[in-house]
Amino acid sequence: MSFTARFGNIGAFNVQGFPVVLMGRLQPWRPLLRWGAGIGVAGLLAAGSVHAREAVDGSVPLARLPEQAQAVHRAILSGGPFAYPKDGIVFGNREHLLPRRSRGYYREYTVATPGTRDRGARRIVCGGSQPTTPDTCFYSDDHYNSFKRIKP
Repeated sequence: MSFTARFGNIGAFNVQGFPVVLMGRLQPWRPLLRWGAGIGVAGLLAAGSVHAREAVDGSVPLARLPEQAQAVHRAILSGGPFAYPKDGIVFGNREHLLPRRSRGYYREYTVATPGTRDRGARRIVCGGSQPTTPDTCFYSDDHYNSFKRIKP
């Protein structure tokens, strides 16, 4: 990003090679806007790299999951009961780490974490048209930062 005085007394600067011209009342805000434009461009460039990483980090056999996760998986297949009121709600996949599907395809379930008072970070997310017969399930032990496909 470089600042160049062009267009007479109208200041302009370049962001990634594109000229940005500030006119009128925006002139006093030039330093802040210039900084913000750089951050915005950097954010857009970084966003592309986030989506490029591999979304699902391998797989894990169901038998190797914690006991609590195995119990939740059994409850999913039998239709409940579940320990938390939010279990079974639609998982939006806003992180875009799981394969893209239509809204409502994925549902999330809480895996109890011993020693915590809240829901903790562990989840099972299952996808399919019927909640009791999911096409696939994923396990996350870090609150949706990474997933492993559960192998039954």
